[in-house]
Amino acid sequence: MLFEIIKAIILGVVQGITEWLPVSSTGHMILFDEFLVLDASKQFKDMFFVVIQLASILAVIILFFNKLNPFAPSKTAAQQQETWNIWYKVIVGVVPAGIIGFLFEDVINQYFYNWITVSIVLIIYGIAFIVIEKKNKGKQPSITTWEDLTYKTALIIGMFQVLALIPGTSRSGATIIGAILIGTARPIAAEYSFFLSIPIMVGASILKLTKFGFDFTSAELTVLLVGCLVSFIVSIFAIRFLLSYIRRNDFSAFGWYRIVAGLVVIGYFWLIG
Repeated sequence: MLFEIIKAIILGVVQGITEWLPVSSTGHMILFDEFLVLDASKQFKDMFFVVIQLASILAVIILFFNKLNPFAPSKTAAQQQETWNIWYKVIVGVVPAGIIGFLFEDVINQYFYNWITVSIVLIIYGIAFIVIEKKNKGKQPSITTWEDLTYKTALIIGMFQVLALIPGTSRSGATIIGAILIGTARPIAAEYSFFLSIPIMVGASILKLTKFGFDFTSAELTVLLVGCLVSFIVSIFAIRFLLSYIRRNDFSAFGWYRIVAGLVVIGYFWLIG
């Protein structure tokens, strides 16, 4: 049991970091499952990997609670309306991924949740990050406030989030890079990416929990709670780091990391295969 708790802690750390950095949390969790296998049923592991992402999302809600709370008494009527507008734009943005994910979840899980897909996608998007950042270097964003972010722009960014349904892509990476490509300033792009994850992961977690059921053994419940707690705590620091990092840097370093990580994974499985 102690060893399973240690695994949950490690997986929680990995999830908390990779959910927000543009390196793909799902991809890393799939890869880590190849080396650090939980002693549990496939159904539990499938649910575990989704629900600890929800714990990461709770970190966003805590850090941005005032900004996301339209009922805050400290806000004026205009500020409350702007908060509602943020939520409306989030709803528009999650529609594409919500529909595609709901319709094709089983197909995606069956054919793409493996180390081959993850490693290839890590490399492809790593190259894309580097190319896109070089292409956009020096360009001034046209969308610098939430008021500038139109519903049309929100929908386009939401379409980029569909790419993240394939493991190895990165939800934050796809949405932030997509937003930057259409002229969104990095801070707004990052915040919108964070907020988009809230309804998506809440919905995915409810779906997974419903499919698994709530009949946990004490060991399963312990592993799940430990993983969630660690994921939440680490996410707090990861989000703060990313917000600080993107104000001064681009995503090229993450692109190189993805390429190296993808090549290492391919090399490893080639050697043991």
